[in-house]
Amino acid sequence: MRKFLAIAVCRILHWIGKRIGRGSSLPGQAALKICPDILSRVRLPDTVIAVTGSNGKTSTVEMIAHVLAAAGKRFSYNREGSNQIEGVTALVLCSCTLGGKFKNDILLIETDERYARHTFRYFSPTHYVITNLYRDQLTRNGHPLWVYEAILPSIPKDAVLLLNADDPLVSLFGRGRENTVWFGMERQSFSTEEPTGIYDDGKYCPLCGGKMRYAYRHFHHIGAYACPACGYRREEPAYRITEADLENGFLTINGTDKIPLAFRSLYNAYNVLACYALCVTVGIDRETVVGSIGNYVLKNGRVVNFRLGEALGTLLTSKHENSVSYDQSLRYLVGQKEPCAVCVIVDAVSRKYFTSDVSWLWDIDFGILSAPCVEAVYLTGRYAYDLAVRFSYTDVDKQKLTVLPSIPEAVAAMKSGKQKRIYAVTCFSDRDKLLSLTEILPNKEDATP
Repeated sequence: MRKFLAIAVCRILHWIGKRIGRGSSLPGQAALKICPDILSRVRLPDTVIAVTGSNGKTSTVEMIAHVLAAAGKRFSYNREGSNQIEGVTALVLCSCTLGGKFKNDILLIETDERYARHTFRYFSPTHYVITNLYRDQLTRNGHPLWVYEAILPSIPKDAVLLLNADDPLVSLFGRGRENTVWFGMERQSFSTEEPTGIYDDGKYCPLCGGKMRYAYRHFHHIGAYACPACGYRREEPAYRITEADLENGFLTINGTDKIPLAFRSLYNAYNVLACYALCVTVGIDRETVVGSIGNYVLKNGRVVNFRLGEALGTLLTSKHENSVSYDQSLRYLVGQKEPCAVCVIVDAVSRKYFTSDVSWLWDIDFGILSAPCVEAVYLTGRYAYDLAVRFSYTDVDKQKLTVLPSIPEAVAAMKSGKQKRIYAVTCFSDRDKLLSLTEILPNKEDATP
C-alpha cells in the first residue's frame, strides 16, 4: 500500500509541478517520506546507466540520450538535471506504472557525485560512467580525494565501470576490477610535458603518495601518468581519441571514427568520448553513435550564443568554485584567436547555498587572458572588486580592464564598445542576469562558430 501511495503522490506532484514551473525534486521528497525504501520496491529495467563526476555529467547524459533516441531505444532520464536522490526518485517513479514496473527498457541517470552512495543504496546501475574528479566547490567538498571516498560506496561489484583512464584519481575506481572499460586521449599537438594551471593535483600518486611522472598532459592532471614508487599507471584505453583537431573541429576515435564537433573544446571532446564508449559498450552500433553525436549541439544551456547591439556573443557556462572549468573556458575563447571582449561575472557564488568565499578565484589561471586577441576585459557582479584584485596579479594589461559591479552597467558598456565579438564566462547562478539583457539566438544558431 505504501508503494502504491508513494508512486501516486509522486506522479501527482510531478504533474502539478510541471504546470506551475516548479523543480523536479519535491515529488521525490514526498515519495521518500511515505516510503523511504521505495527505490528497492520497483521493477527496474535490465539496463541502468549512471553518469557522475565533477564536470561533464549533464552534457554526457544529454548526448547519450540523443544516441539512445536515434537508436530507437525506449528510455527515461533526468532531463531536468535534478541529480540527487530526490530527483532520481521522481524520475524513476514517474516512469513506472502504479504497480511499480518501469515502463521503458533503459534508465539513464545523472547522479551527483557527493550523493551517489545514497542514490544507489537500494538499487544498482549496470553501467557506471565516471568522467573526472577536480577541485570543485571546496567549501562543501574539500579535496577531490574526499569526493573519491564519497563515490566509492556507490559502486556495485557487478557494474561495468567506464572510467577516464587519463584521470589518475578516477582510475583508482577500476584498480583490481575485471569489468572495467577505459577511455582516454592519446598525445596531441596541444599536449604538454609540464603541468598547466595554478596548482598541480597530479604531482603525487593518489595510491602511495609518491611523486608522479607524466609522459604528457592534456590539461592539469589529465594525461599519461606513472608512479615509479608503486607502479600505478595509466591503463590502456579501449576507446581512445587518436586525433583531436580542435582548430578544424573534429576528433577521431580509435583511428577510424571521425566525429565533427559543434563546440570545439577539450571538455566537449572528453564528453563525446565518454558517450561513445558507453553507447558502444551497451550494444549500439558505431555508425549510429557517430552519426548521432557528430556536430551535436547541446540543449542544456552550457553554451549559449547571443547578440548585444552589433556584437555576437557566446556565453560559456563555467562552474563557480571550479577552477578547471574556468581554465578550459578561457583557453577555448583565446584559442579562437579572434579580437574579442571578455566578460567575467561573479555575482552569486552558488544557486544552492550562500557563501562569500571567493578564494577559488586564485586557482583560476586568468593570465590566459593576456593573449593579444583579448582587447577588453569586463569584471562585473557583487565580487567584481575581488576579481579586480585577482587580475592585479596577472599579466593582463590593466588598461584593458573595466570594473563595474552592476551587471546592467557592464552590459551597456560592452554594447557601446568597439569589439564585435564577446565571450562571457560565468556560472548557472549568474548567467541569466546577463542573458536577460541580450538577444538570445535561436537553437539553430546555438553551435559556436
